[in-house]
Amino acid sequence: MLSRRRFLVAGGAAFASAAGIGLYTWQVEPHWVEVVRRQMPLPHLPDGLVGRTLLQISDLHVGPRVDSGYLIETLQEAGQLRADFVVFTGDFISYRTSAQFEELARVLAHAPRGRLGTVAALGNHDFGVAWRQVEVANRVSEIVSSAGATVLRNDVTSLHGVQFAGLGDYWSPDFGPSRPIRDLLSDPPHASGAAEIRDAENTLARVARNAPAIVLCHNPDAVDEPIWRDLQGWILAGHTHGGQCKPPFLPPPLLPVRNRRYTSGPFSVGSGRTLYINRGLGHLIQVRFNVRPELTLFTLERATL
Repeated sequence: MLSRRRFLVAGGAAFASAAGIGLYTWQVEPHWVEVVRRQMPLPHLPDGLVGRTLLQISDLHVGPRVDSGYLIETLQEAGQLRADFVVFTGDFISYRTSAQFEELARVLAHAPRGRLGTVAALGNHDFGVAWRQVEVANRVSEIVSSAGATVLRNDVTSLHGVQFAGLGDYWSPDFGPSRPIRDLLSDPPHASGAAEIRDAENTLARVARNAPAIVLCHNPDAVDEPIWRDLQGWILAGHTHGGQCKPPFLPPPLLPVRNRRYTSGPFSVGSGRTLYINRGLGHLIQVRFNVRPELTLFTLERATL
């Protein structure tokens, strides 16, 4: 029979263990960044780019809930990786007030730049309240550009033989007619002022099929839309934070996506297409368990056709 003393000791140990786990998920893992190293096979990769590196950074969420000192230190450490290409896959801020703009500029002053190029796409939080404030996205774009990145909002650029396409965020006005039906009821797609329609589908149509292609697409749910056709290459996403908390041997219970298989890491999503979901650096709530924040360093290699 369990004595009162043994019961109290066991209860105290259980309490201490629970408190320790709580402290770990709050103060340790949200700032314990993992550098994930992976190969990136690309069709048509030029000889001179074999072995070059690409660093993916995602979901900074500069704002009141993420410590800017942690972000600055992490970006400085990311610079020590000396990547040839650096890409950002959205959610630079968690917008509350215009104060986030000044803080974003301060944080991004420490962001690494790729030796061969730096590009970025926006995420839903970069569009402010309810993901509808295009003026917020415009200001974020300006700050990110001033920090040395080419911001791709439904645009394509070529850097040293690699095509980079950046899609408008899936939940934002930028994405276009393939957005979820709830969005179509609110406002029309955002246009840049050019006569050409600048939406995600038209952007993907502009990607050449005979050159290596990397698409920046913040929300992985966009991958399931019928806009990709025969495009081959890699799609780099963020958005999910890996669920932030993942029970051992089980999927994360909370994911902001319709397709529940899109958690984190690599997924085959079509003939010759690979989706990679980065777990991000920031958070909306300061808690992570079994889902460390991530920097992803890819090594480019030629894919076998």
